Amino acid sequence: MENPNTSKAYPDVFAELRASVREAGLLKRVPIRGSIEMIAILVSFVIVFTTIALWNPILLGLFMALLFTRSVFVSHDILHLQYFKSKKLSLLLSYPFSALAITNSSSWWIFKHNENHHTYCNVPEKDEDIRAMDGAFTPNNKGNNKTLRFLKYPIFWGAMFFMYPAFIAQSYNYVIKNKHFGELALMLLHWPIIWGLVFYLLPLGSALITFATLYVSLSAWLSFGFITNHLGCEVFTNKERKEMTWLEFQMRTSRSLKGGAIVHWFYGGLNTQIEHHLFPHAPRFSLLKVQKMTKDIAQKYNMKYFETTPIEAYLQINKALGKY
Repeated sequence: MENPNTSKAYPDVFAELRASVREAGLLKRVPIRGSIEMIAILVSFVIVFTTIALWNPILLGLFMALLFTRSVFVSHDILHLQYFKSKKLSLLLSYPFSALAITNSSSWWIFKHNENHHTYCNVPEKDEDIRAMDGAFTPNNKGNNKTLRFLKYPIFWGAMFFMYPAFIAQSYNYVIKNKHFGELALMLLHWPIIWGLVFYLLPLGSALITFATLYVSLSAWLSFGFITNHLGCEVFTNKERKEMTWLEFQMRTSRSLKGGAIVHWFYGGLNTQIEHHLFPHAPRFSLLKVQKMTKDIAQKYNMKYFETTPIEAYLQINKALGKY
């Protein structure tokens, strides 16, 4: 996504914004509210398995996808230390929602997301997220594969329905490669605890329908949420990144979404992507208020604030894909 703004259009006023956000109490961690959400998810899992025989398998798959999605969002927030200050405690609390609930690696997510993505957002040398589809969204994409040129749209959009299995594969590859065998053991427990119970308590056909429904719907929910964050935004080299302030870099490489509280719930707070990248520790529950303050300071200093509707974001991504 072309952005005509230059560094001169982004004065270094992050300290002013941060002071305002801190004074408003929006950087305070939320251990009680976070704990309530964690408990609600765990209780919901118990309710599902105690009433599983009463469910239509498709509705069961959809509701479990909802619980899996909330587990992803909660794990993401915990690992950003939004609930508790202690890294050790946060890592331990993430396991029920990452390793056990969705067989995902917290250590992989910290390395891939917290360390690389947030520090080097849209820097292809470091941020693997922007290297989607063989670098289709980077300035120096190849764009010379004639077969892929015709298939790029169905390949890219079709892949949205298989993101969850891809995450699982990357998680397992990371923990095995880095010998995190304790975490691997917890991740493996996901299969007997979640799917072992589903296949034990339901007829085979119903269990298979539930499994397929969850995997497809969960993949779509996560992928259509994640891709709006940065794809189609500006891309920089690491050298260029170092020449920018924190405020400029994060505002030029992120896209926020319009829609208020409903969109905020659906996207797990990732719709306020600019604010999340500026303040990773700011709780998801506070980000809509942080967004208003960020918009105010952008207007005050005549800075471009990159915000679209979700539909506009997908159209921009599709247009960017067309350049490949």
